Amino acid sequence: MIRHPAVAGAFYPADPNELIETIEYCYLHNLGPKELPSEGGIFEKPIGLVCPHAGYIYSGPIAAHSYNALSKRVDVEEEITAIILGPNHTGLGTGVATMKGIWKTPLGDLEIDDEFADRLWKECDIMDLDETSHLHEHSIEVQLPFLQHLSMLNIAKFKFVPISMLLQDYETAADIGYFIAKIAKELNRRVVIIASTDFTHYEPQEVAAKKDAIAIKNILNMDEEGLYSDVVNYNISMCGCGPVMAMIKAIKLLGGKEAKLLAYATSGDITKDYSSVVGYASIIIE
Repeated sequence: MIRHPAVAGAFYPADPNELIETIEYCYLHNLGPKELPSEGGIFEKPIGLVCPHAGYIYSGPIAAHSYNALSKRVDVEEEITAIILGPNHTGLGTGVATMKGIWKTPLGDLEIDDEFADRLWKECDIMDLDETSHLHEHSIEVQLPFLQHLSMLNIAKFKFVPISMLLQDYETAADIGYFIAKIAKELNRRVVIIASTDFTHYEPQEVAAKKDAIAIKNILNMDEEGLYSDVVNYNISMCGCGPVMAMIKAIKLLGGKEAKLLAYATSGDITKDYSSVVGYASIIIE
C-alpha cells in the first residue's frame, strides 16, 4: 500500500525546497526553539511526545520544540520506530486503525514498520488494518516531514507506525497503550511515541488557556485517567485526548517517569486575533 499526501499544499508546502525552508522557519521562529536540530544525541530510553497538528504556519513553531527535544535524544546508529497516534477527524474507516506500506510526502517515502503494525492489529482486538481510516486524515501526516527533516540532517533514521483513533474512550486508549508497550518490548524496538493533538478549539484566548492548563496538568502528572475525566467534565475540545492517553499509558509501561512542558501557544499568538483560538502544546515524557 502506498499512501499519497492528503494535505500537502494546504497544511504544509507541496514543494520540497519550500517545505524544508518552512520547517527550518518553524525551528527559528520566536515561538519555536530558536535553533535548528543538531546531531549528537544518544538514544537511551523510549520517549513520548505531544505534538500539535494544525497548519505549519499556525502550530509548526510549537511542534518544532518536540522535534528539537527528540533530536537531542536520538542517534543514527540504529533505526527508530515512531509510533504516531492521531485522532480521526474525517470519520472514515474503523474505530481504531493501523496500516502497512509506505507513506509519501514531498520529502520522499517513509516506510511503515510492517512487523510492528502487523503485530498490533492481530493482538489488539480493538484495532483493525484499514487504509481508509488514513486516506484523508492529516493528524499523522503532518508529523512526517519533521521526522524526515531529522533524517536529512543525519540525526536519526525512522520507520513509523500510524494509529488513527476514531474511538477515544479511556478503555480503548489504555488497551492501545498496553499493546504498544508490549510489542515494543517483545520486538526490542527503539521507539518514540508521538501523540498528535491540538487542544481547545475556537474559544476566546482566556478561556482556552484556562481549559488547556487543566488538560496539560494531567499530562504532566502522567495521569491519563484524570485527563479523560477533566476533558469530559470541563468540556475541553481537545481533539486527540485518546492518542495522548494511549501514549501516556505506553510510556509509563516502558519506564517513563517524568513529563515536561516544552512550549504552549495558541493560534492567536500567530494571527493576533484572540477572540477565537486553537491551543497548541509540545510536551515530552521520558
